[in-house]
Amino acid sequence: MVDADQTFVIVGGGLAGAKAAETLRAEGFTGRVILICDERDHPYERPPLSKGYLLGKEERDSVFVHEPAWYAQNDIELHLGQTVVAIDRAAKTVHYGDDGTRARYDKLLLATGAEPRRLDVPGTGLAGVHHLRRLAHAERLKGVLTSLGRDNGHLVIAGAGWIGLEVAAAAREYGAEVTVVEPAPTPLHGVLGPELGAVFAELHQAHGVRFRFGVKLTEIVGQDGVVLAARTDDGEEHPAHDVLAAIGAAPRVSLAQAAGLEIADRASGGGVVVDEHLRTSDPDIYAAGDVASFPHALFGSRLRVEHWANALNGGPAAARSMLGRDLTYDRVPYFFTDQYDLGMEYSGWAPPGSYDQVVIRGDAAKREFIAFWVKEGRVLAGMNVNVWDVTDTVQRLIRSRTQVDTEALADPHVPLESLIA
Repeated sequence: MVDADQTFVIVGGGLAGAKAAETLRAEGFTGRVILICDERDHPYERPPLSKGYLLGKEERDSVFVHEPAWYAQNDIELHLGQTVVAIDRAAKTVHYGDDGTRARYDKLLLATGAEPRRLDVPGTGLAGVHHLRRLAHAERLKGVLTSLGRDNGHLVIAGAGWIGLEVAAAAREYGAEVTVVEPAPTPLHGVLGPELGAVFAELHQAHGVRFRFGVKLTEIVGQDGVVLAARTDDGEEHPAHDVLAAIGAAPRVSLAQAAGLEIADRASGGGVVVDEHLRTSDPDIYAAGDVASFPHALFGSRLRVEHWANALNGGPAAARSMLGRDLTYDRVPYFFTDQYDLGMEYSGWAPPGSYDQVVIRGDAAKREFIAFWVKEGRVLAGMNVNVWDVTDTVQRLIRSRTQVDTEALADPHVPLESLIA
C-alpha cells in the first residue's frame, strides 16, 4: 500500500534509476516512487549494446533490468517516452512530457546519464553515420554489421576508446573491414596510458583491424545520402560504407544546470557536483550514475565514472541516502570489457601522469597477466587480463594504500594477499 504523503521522483530510466527504484522498495519506502524515462523502452543495461547483444549472442530481452510487470507489481509509477523539461526547486516539482505535466517531489534523483559526443565535421548527416548509446542504436548497428560482413563492407570508427574497440571487435567477427581513426598514439590512451594501450592495438591488429593513430577525421564523403569514404587530416581518404562516432560521452547536465545546481568543470570530467552522500547543492536533490561528479577520498580527487558498476552501485547508494541512511559513496571504480578472446577487468583510477610505473605480473605477450599502475610504491589501479577471481584482492590492495615491493608485485609466485598490510 502506497503512502502518498511522500513522493520520490527519479529522472532517468537507465540502470542507476531502475536500481534506485528497486532499492527504495527493498529498504521499506512506502511513499510514491515516480520514474520518468525519455526512452520508450523499459530500463535496460548498456554493456550488452556493444558486447553480447551486438554480437547476436544475447537476446534483446536479456538487456532489461526488470521484467516489464515488475514496475506495477512494486508500485513504481513508470513514465516511458517522457522528457523532463524543467525542475522548479522552489515549488519542488518537475515538469515533463509535451503537455508539461507536473510531479511534486520530496526528494529527487537525477540519473540522466550521458550522451555521445558528436563529430563536428562535414557529412555527419549522412544515413551511414552512427552512434552507440541506446538500444535503438544497437539494433540499427547490429543490422549494419551483418550487412557489412556479408558484403565485405568497410566500417570506419572515429575513436579508439572502449566503445570504438568493442564495436571494432564485433565488426570483425561479422566479417566487416574495419579502420579506426584515433588522434592519440595508442588505443585507450587516456585510460590505460601508452604501456597497456599497445596491448589492445596489437590484439586488434592481429584480428585485421587497421589503425590510423595521430590523425583526426575531417570529413565524411557521401553521395545521394550514402557514405562513400572518410577523410583524415593527414590527407588520406579511407573507404567507408558506414562510420561510427565513438569519441566519448558528455554528461547530460542541461536539466540540472537550468535548475541552478552546481556543475563540475569539463577539465575535471563535468557532471553534476554531489557530496560523498550523492547529494547535490540542493539538499533535496541527488545524482547518481554517469552524470554525477563525486569526491573520492581514496584518490584525492573528484571523479565522474561512466561505467556499468557505477550505475549499479550508485543508484542504490543514492536511494539509501535519500532515505536518510548515513553512507559515504566511495566504491573503487570498476569496469570490464570482452574483445575477441580477451576478457579484462579494471579497478582503480590512474590517468596518465598520475603514476610513475606500470608493473606487469604474468605474460603480457600471451595476454594472461595483471597490470598495476603504481606511484611511490602504492597501487592506484589494477587490470587483470584473462586472469580471473582476483578483482576483490586487487581492490583491497588499492584501498590499503600499502607500499609494496614491486618485484614481489610482479612475481606470480607471491600471493597478492600477502602484499596487503
